[in-house]
Order: sequence, then structure tokens, then C-alpha cells
Amino acid sequence: MYVHSIIKIGGLIQYCIYSVTDKTWMHTPEALSKHYIPYNAKFLGSTEVEQPKGTEVVRDAVRKLKFARHIKKSEGQKIPKVELQISIYGVKILEPKSKEVQHNCQLHRISFCADDKTDKRIFTFICKDSESNKHLCYVFDSEKCAEEITLTIGQAFDLAYRKFLESGGKDVETRKQIAGMQKRIQDLETENMELKNKVQDLENQLRITQVSSSPAGSVTAKSPSTDIFDMVPFSPISQQSPTPTRNGTQLPPVPSRSTEIKRDLFGAEPFDPFNCGAGDFPPDIQSKLDEMQKMFVPKLYSLLLL
Repeated sequence: MYVHSIIKIGGLIQYCIYSVTDKTWMHTPEALSKHYIPYNAKFLGSTEVEQPKGTEVVRDAVRKLKFARHIKKSEGQKIPKVELQISIYGVKILEPKSKEVQHNCQLHRISFCADDKTDKRIFTFICKDSESNKHLCYVFDSEKCAEEITLTIGQAFDLAYRKFLESGGKDVETRKQIAGMQKRIQDLETENMELKNKVQDLENQLRITQVSSSPAGSVTAKSPSTDIFDMVPFSPISQQSPTPTRNGTQLPPVPSRSTEIKRDLFGAEPFDPFNCGAGDFPPDIQSKLDEMQKMFVPKLYSLLLL
């Protein structure tokens, strides 16, 4: 098993790297100090451990996470794939497609790293969480690169320690500031993503509210139109409306035909040809009519006999 650990002595950090066989570094110093080395792996998860280092500690963590992953796999869940970016500043765990940083494990907080010789696909490292100060063991599954990833993390520690010695310890404060800035950037990216999700939720709620407040087929009640005299037009099928008013004063009712005055404009009663009686005409006119009737009846009778 290839193992790396960190020991603090007298306030200084010594990086102790040992292996069953001698290993040569795989990457150039510039690749790890100025850039990063990417790897793809499956992330089994992380779990809290009581000790910052130890092979038995990580073996227990591996067994625990393997069992939990086996249960999730039986439920149809797949092991998530991640991208690891290793440099002298730490190990970043990202989502492969979106490149969203899920975990940023700073190098000075990593206390132990090892690959499992009983299962060559598995490698782990222990990192102290910056917020809870708890030691977390991260477990990964890589089919071909488990040992290589462990060696790359070990090389990153070796370069960081050499840089520490060359700077006489002055570089420690700079790395702390950089680590703090990286943590701040990660927090801002997370906050930005949360704000985007909130804005999207508010836009969806507003769209739903607008649709529900103006339902299709709704008809707005319209007030009846009036003519130029501010009167409601007559409708033969409408019900009789109440007596109209003008300026608060009730108008007089329209008289019916039966109550109208039966006089013309000269004061005389109008002539009704269907309602004529013997006493409806003056005596001289009535005598003329009687005379004409006496002459008309015999002539009509003689014509009928022809």
C-alpha cells in the first residue's frame, strides 16, 4: 500500500511519504504548481472518522461507504462520476459536465492519503473540514488510476513542502490567503447558483399567477348604453324598468291611451266613424241623413230585383 501522511512538529509541517517500493514522480513540477492534473473517478462519498490518519481508519470508512453504496445501487441509483483536479493547492472535486465545484479540499488540510491494495480500484484521503473541523474520509473508485491518483497527490505534497523550505516559511501565509480566496470564490459560486434558482422559481410563480388571474372565457360586465338624451333604449322583450329619474327628481308617468283627453286642438271631440249613434249629429244634419237613407233603400232593392 502506498501511503502519505502529514506530521506537525514544533509548528512546522513535515510531509512524510513512504512506499513499499521506490516511486518516481509522474508529472513535471510546473504541471502541479502552475496548473493541475485532472482525473475521472466515481465518488462513493465521504464519512466522518475519529482519527486524522491510519490504514485501519480508512479501511473502516471504505467498508462503510461500500455497504451504503451497495444499498443505493440495489435501489437503482448509480455511483456519481466526478472530476478530480490535483495541484499544490489541493484537490478539487467537480461535476464533470458543468464543472461545478462540489468539494474543495485544501492541501494543508489533507492529513492522509492511500490506495487499497486489496481493491486496486479504491483510493482515499482524509481531510479536515474547514467549517466543522471534523475529519472526513473521501473514498473514490477508479478502475485504472487509483494508484496513479495517490502518487499525484503525494507529488503535490512533496512540491508544496519543497516550496515551503525554499521560501523559509514565508510562503505559508500566501498559501493561506490563496486558500481563503478560493474558499470565498466557491461560496460565491454556490450563492450565485442559489440566487439563479430563486429567480427562476419566482418567474415560474409569476407566470402561474398571471395565467390564473385572467381565465379564458371570462366576460366583463358592460353597463347598458344610452342615447344622446341619457336614456336607456327601449327593448320590447326587456322587463319593465323602474321609473327613471333626472337629477334626483322622479319624472311624471306617461298617461295611457284610455286616460288621454278626447278633444282635438279646437276643443271638439274627435270623430269616430265606428261609434255613431242617432244623437251624435245636429237635427238638420240628422234629417238630411234620414232622407237620404229613405231614398237609398228603395233604389238598392230595385237593383237587386233586376
